[in-house]
Amino acid sequence: MSQFSTALLLKTKTVTIRDIVCNGECRHKSDEECAHKTSLVYPYRGVFMRHVGRNDTVAEANQVLFFNVGQGYRISHPVDGGDACIDLSIDESLLAELAPRDQVQASALFGFKRQRRRIDPRAQALVALLRHGLRRDVAETLEAETLALTLVRRSLGERTSHAAGASIGRQKLVDRAKLVLSSDLARRWTLAEIATEVGVSPVYLTQVFQQVEATPLYRYQLRLRLARALDLLGEYEDLTALGLDLGFSSHSHFTSCFRQTYGQTPAEFQRATRLRA
Repeated sequence: MSQFSTALLLKTKTVTIRDIVCNGECRHKSDEECAHKTSLVYPYRGVFMRHVGRNDTVAEANQVLFFNVGQGYRISHPVDGGDACIDLSIDESLLAELAPRDQVQASALFGFKRQRRRIDPRAQALVALLRHGLRRDVAETLEAETLALTLVRRSLGERTSHAAGASIGRQKLVDRAKLVLSSDLARRWTLAEIATEVGVSPVYLTQVFQQVEATPLYRYQLRLRLARALDLLGEYEDLTALGLDLGFSSHSHFTSCFRQTYGQTPAEFQRATRLRA
């Protein structure tokens, strides 16, 4: 059985959107692959590592990864469960128009300087809207193209995204904490437990995580859980069960966190994306 499955959700002159699912059998670094077109990749389920030279990046649902044309990379899965991503590529002239100059490489081939950026909740919701809408054939082409361009704009905006800036050592520490959180989204981790897994003190962990990601560790975990909820809303009729399965203490806790983050309740999101009547 193939390790990958790819579904073409949309292809126009402006944008191509694919849904890519990997079963995660490749625990160690894969053979080197090469991107044939610059694209933005949005993980929405699971976690993987992307290795470009000596640069390692944790790919999870709070991030967008940039795959630059002609750039070699390897993939590994340090956490069980595989992953799923939306791969979005748009016409290069439009991408150049959308991308701030300070984020783009000065070279003949268009590409991004950084490997990733942290996206905001609205961008996460747009990923889910695109995927659910196109999967169920309820999003018209013009709507999907517009949502895709809006998603790219938010993913590159200084006010709506964040580029981590830190030493390699601090980045690796934060990456280890992300892998711990991703290994069991429903677990109610304590700070001491995470710090022990990472190998530093709780105080140092919270300080470094805040510095690198510009958001507290607990809020980062919450966003991972809620992103998983966006993915699973089409599979659950009982939203209380969904919330409990993701580690929320109650239906009201889940609903409140979801509304504060995405501006609507889980049930309202289900109706908006026609996942439920």
